[in-house]
Amino acid sequence: MFLQKFISFLLALCFVFSGFAQPSERRTSKSQYISKWKEEAIYQMHKYGIPASITLAQGILESAHGNSELAKYGNNHFGIKCHKWDGPTMFKDDDHTDDCFRVYNSASESFKDHSEFLSKRGRYEFLFDLKSDDYKAWAKGLKKAGYATNPRYAHLLIDLIEKHELHQYDKVQGLPTVAPVLLTINGQVKKEPNKHRIGIHENNIKYIVVSTGDTFWKIAKEFDMGLWQLYKYNDLKKTDLLKDGDIIFLQPKKRRAKSKKCRIRNGDTLQSLSQEYGVKLKSLCKKNNLDHDSDLKVGTFLSLK
Repeated sequence: MFLQKFISFLLALCFVFSGFAQPSERRTSKSQYISKWKEEAIYQMHKYGIPASITLAQGILESAHGNSELAKYGNNHFGIKCHKWDGPTMFKDDDHTDDCFRVYNSASESFKDHSEFLSKRGRYEFLFDLKSDDYKAWAKGLKKAGYATNPRYAHLLIDLIEKHELHQYDKVQGLPTVAPVLLTINGQVKKEPNKHRIGIHENNIKYIVVSTGDTFWKIAKEFDMGLWQLYKYNDLKKTDLLKDGDIIFLQPKKRRAKSKKCRIRNGDTLQSLSQEYGVKLKSLCKKNNLDHDSDLKVGTFLSLK
């Protein structure tokens, strides 16, 4: 009887210690995180104009390189709070007790929402006038705009970028390939190649030239963009129509042009000059104390900087 109890005690003891011996959940290292998400960051850079190095550094910092509770259980890699969010949420102590954070179906959705979060909010607008490889200016700008409360936030981002050489990803050229449209012809599935060739405007903005048959919907689908992006980036309304030869920007325009000013020609409008020089319509109006629909006097000058 004593022997049976002793054996049972030993077995229980072994079970307890075997539990302690189990390896803890493996943590993702910074290098593993970078390797996994660098292509996503590059894709977001070419689509929205945010440096890939900044996206990666923010992801590393905000998610503890993928190991935070928000990242593991909510796929939230950037600490974006609920605000006007209609999707699922989770609560966690942050600046306040039980702060509300967004929850995503996948980490890729988090990267996309991070890009849209920055590009849609007015307080970050000035960042998109910076060069997409000027990670130091972006880091300082994010801190200035209030992305984080940590006074060393910019320094932390820059340190991560330089320590892990994340700035190399800012120099990757070309918009990542968008999955081609599949067509079924006579029972066979064939690929429809991208129709447009991407150009680089003198103001360092990607654009295409409209051709016959183009619609906003077709262009958005071809480049995996939202219709809202095309309208916003080009200062257009849903009622506007495309015509052959129009320039359509695939990235936000800048707040200033390369040239200081331009002379008004017959037929020029603020909208047409905004597209010609790659300057936001709102910026042109503000620089020249004009309304969007103001008539322009031929021969006068319009400030572009």
